[in-house]
Amino acid sequence: MDPAAPPLTLAELDEAVTHCRACPRLVSWREEAARVKRRAYQDWDYWARPIPGFGPEDAALVLVGLAPAAHGANRTGRIFTGDPSGDLLYATLHSLGLANRPTSVRAGDGLALHGVRITDPVRCAPPDNKPSTSERDTCRPWLVRELEFMRPTVRSVVALGGFAWQALLPVLAAAGYEIPRPRPAFGHAAHVELPATDGGPPLHLYGCYHVSPRNTFTGRLTPEMLSDLLATAARTAGLPVG
Repeated sequence: MDPAAPPLTLAELDEAVTHCRACPRLVSWREEAARVKRRAYQDWDYWARPIPGFGPEDAALVLVGLAPAAHGANRTGRIFTGDPSGDLLYATLHSLGLANRPTSVRAGDGLALHGVRITDPVRCAPPDNKPSTSERDTCRPWLVRELEFMRPTVRSVVALGGFAWQALLPVLAAAGYEIPRPRPAFGHAAHVELPATDGGPPLHLYGCYHVSPRNTFTGRLTPEMLSDLLATAARTAGLPVG
């Protein structure tokens, strides 16, 4: 399905994205990772397809990452699942009362998010975790449509990392929000309120260092920093935080 063609529901969009083969380099890489596998995952049947967003369609808070990990979400079929980044993210959401459990193993394992949806600007695992700008732009319509579906309820968006922040600005413009000039710069705890072009509720955009091992192992992003930022974004979105 063409992401520019309007599916009837967000669930249909999620299903459609899993069949995308628009970027040959990413298709080749995600499928090669599934064939070769890591030694620890030899018994796994890798997902090896694009990863849809995860969370309720009426979410008030949306978290946007970078792209699936080759042996993380590309293996498990769920965004931010199966790697250290996801371990920290889901544990933090659970501690704030925004998830029903602190861990995620694979799609369908019983994890549920409360008022939160998680998605990526690039839906396939890229080599070296570095999608190209053309791959990012090819994938953009999926995220635009996703956010258009959630416009009635979404009030806060958190960009996990500079890549997500830069990818989000044109997406949010296309989804109906005003982006200031000059464009706001990314930083941890950066915050900008974006008016809706149709006069509806504004959207609050927050920046957060990515939950990558590079950031968390070096202390650039601590669990406390992540928790504080997500709690702020959730409260701004009107969600109760435990």
